Amino acid sequence: MIAKTTTYLGYLTALVLAALVILVVYDATMRYIFSGGSLALQELEWHLFDVVILFAIAYTLKEGAHVRVDILYHRFTPKTKAVVDIFAALFFILPFSFLIVYLGIDFVHMSFVQNEASSDPGGLGYRYLVKSLLPLSFVFLALQALCEVKKNYVLWRSL
Repeated sequence: MIAKTTTYLGYLTALVLAALVILVVYDATMRYIFSGGSLALQELEWHLFDVVILFAIAYTLKEGAHVRVDILYHRFTPKTKAVVDIFAALFFILPFSFLIVYLGIDFVHMSFVQNEASSDPGGLGYRYLVKSLLPLSFVFLALQALCEVKKNYVLWRSL
């Protein structure tokens, strides 16, 4: 269930990335060819970039494409790799995710209470919606990390 949700999150991220590329091409064309542009579109680019980065974290973990010290890791046996992955998830990913969620909730709440918007004229409002992606994305990361712990534990037991 969690892995399937993470996969769909990865698909959503890919769609948002495609929309971001189209938006950047449009914005650059308007700015450099037609001497026009919109501050709101530029801010939307940053908001979409936030979506891509934050939601891709859990999908990257699921696909095993996250950063690790492969100088040593690739030489390990499958059983040792499973132990390393369990240790990394339990002692690094999960505590960090819980910390970001814990701190992020107040961060989003304060933004919501203030009805935070762009300080630039013509910018986007409702900034708390984008800020809410921070704790939400780390909830997805924590859930995927738990899924990885279970998967690696089963692998470790079978070897």
